[in-house]
Amino acid sequence: MSTPTTRAPTNLGALLRDLFRELTDHIQRRHAEHGHPQVRTAHGNVFQFLDDEGTRVSVLAERAQMTKQSMGELVAHLEAHGYVERVPDPTDGRAKLVRATERGHAVYPVAHAAIAEVEARWAERLGDAKLAQLRRLLEELDAGRA
Repeated sequence: MSTPTTRAPTNLGALLRDLFRELTDHIQRRHAEHGHPQVRTAHGNVFQFLDDEGTRVSVLAERAQMTKQSMGELVAHLEAHGYVERVPDPTDGRAKLVRATERGHAVYPVAHAAIAEVEARWAERLGDAKLAQLRRLLEELDAGRA
């Protein structure tokens, strides 16, 4: 059965989403292979926005553009599995900072290697020049966001 959606050309957002899924699925597989099966795609919203000295949940939520409650759930999961810890904020005794533990720091190189693997596959499909052009164009679009 044909629907307007199946007849329409794939929109750019769907293409970007599908490539993002390819990348994040690969990262998740690599994390599992390296002993971190509890780390899921959504946890990137914590890891990518953590400052070295620690970050409040409210700041993480703002950076990830999600609710504090949702971010709190992600942090709680990672905390329960030893990837992050909550420590007192030295500037405000009532507040807590979230920071990566030693186990949490171990996921960064796994993710970086997985990203490099996917980008290498994309370079094989497109060629280095086209992949570099794609990166430049996406960076240009991103820089123009309001």
